[in-house]
Amino acid sequence: MGHVAVLKDYRLTTAEILYRMPDHPGLLQTYVWQSLDIAPDFPALRKFLAFWRKELDGELHSVRVAANPLARTGQVRHAETWHTLH
Repeated sequence: MGHVAVLKDYRLTTAEILYRMPDHPGLLQTYVWQSLDIAPDFPALRKFLAFWRKELDGELHSVRVAANPLARTGQVRHAETWHTLH
C-alpha cells in the first residue's frame, strides 16, 4: 500500500476549542488542536474531545473546525520567484 493510499481521505484538521476556566467559569480560554483527520466525521477530533470531557476540568464552550485537503499528485507547484529578506 503506497503513502498516497494511506493518506487518501485525510485532511489537515485544526480545531479552535473554547473552554471555561475551571477556577473562573466566567472566563474562556482557547486551545488549538491540530492533527490529520478524516472529514466530515473527524474521528480523531471526536476521540480527543471525549478524552477532554472525561479527564479535564475545563468545560467545553465551543469548537470551531477547519480542514484542508493534503497536497496530492499534480497539486504541488514550484515557486515562480525567490525573494530573500535580510
